[in-house]
Amino acid sequence: MINVGIIGGSGYTAGELIRILMFHPNAKLDFVYSTTNAGKPLSVAHHDLLGDIEMNFTDTVNPNVNVVFLCLGHGKSKTFLTENQFASHTKIIDLGNDFRLHKDEVFDGKKFVYGLPELNKAAIKNAQFIANPGCFATAIQLALLPLAEAKLLNSDVHINATTGSTGAGVGLAETSHFSWRNNNMSHYKAFDHQHLGEISESLHQLQNDYKNELLFIPNRGDFPRGIFATLYTICNESLEDIVTKYELFYKNQPFVTVTTTGINMKQVVQTNKCIISLVKKGNRILITSVIDNLVKGASGQAIQNMNLMFGLEESTGLHLKPSGF
Repeated sequence: MINVGIIGGSGYTAGELIRILMFHPNAKLDFVYSTTNAGKPLSVAHHDLLGDIEMNFTDTVNPNVNVVFLCLGHGKSKTFLTENQFASHTKIIDLGNDFRLHKDEVFDGKKFVYGLPELNKAAIKNAQFIANPGCFATAIQLALLPLAEAKLLNSDVHINATTGSTGAGVGLAETSHFSWRNNNMSHYKAFDHQHLGEISESLHQLQNDYKNELLFIPNRGDFPRGIFATLYTICNESLEDIVTKYELFYKNQPFVTVTTTGINMKQVVQTNKCIISLVKKGNRILITSVIDNLVKGASGQAIQNMNLMFGLEESTGLHLKPSGF
């Protein structure tokens, strides 16, 4: 069994990790670290766990676990790893943004591999340290990587993507308060969202000469979870040829489905799936990509990475069913 520790245990991503790991056949939860809830049952922070798991939060770290997931606020993983040492065999998967970019991938002698399995599967299998991708970045990269591999990204990409309120984290803020968010919509960080850096690096990994812009408008939706992203760019290939390229690119990727039909977010919420829809209008290709921001966009992808790192089938423990109503 893989002994697992979770750091920053009271947030949404930690709650999703616990929910999935409870039923993972090859993993056992060793500890869930939270200084604010130490000694209290997990269900105090994660109400959906009431009656399902008898474990308390702790403020003590077991440094000898096989893998530790860092579910800390952005910028806090470096501080935690500086103050807490783990055994030489312990694998680390960071769900924050501390190590995602090339300039940050080496820290204290540890080299973090960017953990997008559909792009870096071979490297992930041999890695000890993983930087888990951002949620918007996951949905957008999966929408564009096949075009980049085929060297078909030759003009600006226009991106409009809407995320649920859980993407802002568990802490209450003006824009996540129910009375503000309900029946409301807004955009934020237009054209300079922090995920653009990791998206750009991944695209250049496959198409080094891409020099056009990624014009990204992130939106806040009035729903708790999920990402609905639409992208369009100029592409003179036929729809049939584009679909073939996407299907070949994702042929051995168990969580990505390609279609030419209309799709909706409920098809993926509560799962580790990404569904991509392709439509051609004149010389423009319209790409729609939907994921659950907390699962494929965070905790599910982190467990997918764990499976690869420990030599398991990558879908182990991740056969999750959405609810369409």
